[in-house]
Amino acid sequence: MVVNSTVLYNNVTQIPVLSARMIEILRTIFFLVAIFSFCIFLYFMTVLLIVYFTTPHVRDNPRYILFTHMLINDSLYLILTLFLSFAYQFNVSCQVPICYFILTLASITFKITPYNLMAMAFERYIAICFPLRHTILCTAQRTHFAIMIMWLVGLLPGVADVVVLNTSVEKGFFSRGIICRQDGLVVQPVQKALRSSTYIGSLILVALGILFTYIKVMLVAQRSGSSKSSASKTGRTLILHTIQLLLCMMSLTATVTETYGGDYFQIVIMGNFLLFMCIPRLLSPLIYGIRDEVFSKCIKKMYAISL
Repeated sequence: MVVNSTVLYNNVTQIPVLSARMIEILRTIFFLVAIFSFCIFLYFMTVLLIVYFTTPHVRDNPRYILFTHMLINDSLYLILTLFLSFAYQFNVSCQVPICYFILTLASITFKITPYNLMAMAFERYIAICFPLRHTILCTAQRTHFAIMIMWLVGLLPGVADVVVLNTSVEKGFFSRGIICRQDGLVVQPVQKALRSSTYIGSLILVALGILFTYIKVMLVAQRSGSSKSSASKTGRTLILHTIQLLLCMMSLTATVTETYGGDYFQIVIMGNFLLFMCIPRLLSPLIYGIRDEVFSKCIKKMYAISL
């Protein structure tokens, strides 16, 4: 489901309304926009990573550890999905084990983004609602452990999927060369059911977690009676997390929109990829790089020194 949205189908007969040349122009524009957006993301990410690794008190802060992890995870996801799009576009085949590894890693990184958002929301919830216990509950060591749990939870459905695949295909299947796409590795209906339930269940759980933290934080903000309080600022940050999560959840509708895309099938796929795969991840460096006081001060100081 996730990677299907990154695949560009080149069967132009599915869009009889548009000419083949128009389709090629739209496809070229899509790739240029995607690459340009990714380059901007990499630039902001590089600047933020420099700040993170050169500022000791930032490296030990759980909030920034989680943010940096999300940046790296989203970068990996975008690299994988862009690679899959280009590979499918130009009919580049690879061995089944390599394809399966890339698809599984793309699926894991897709799921880790909402997990990371929920972890960041709970860190802010503890900082606002339990400030005296924040330094005890939210340590760098516990944050690294939470990141490890995220990857473990994201990996488990992939392990179950590979077990089903191993027991359902003939021996020569893994030595084949195929065009890398998720549908090519689905041999049992249970695989689709497992993936769909994992995505939907994860996003719903994260949505409930962020909603819970937002309500609790805003109650503290109301009691403080100041619109400029840290609780109010955290509430606005949680709203931005919610927008990111909603965009991630919208990606689950990609299959439906692509199925009923009709004459504009390819355009729908391109739009789904840009709107629901790229934008939620491009928002991350903007949210923290511009809004966060620590990062903004360090960035201004770094540019002042370079000038």
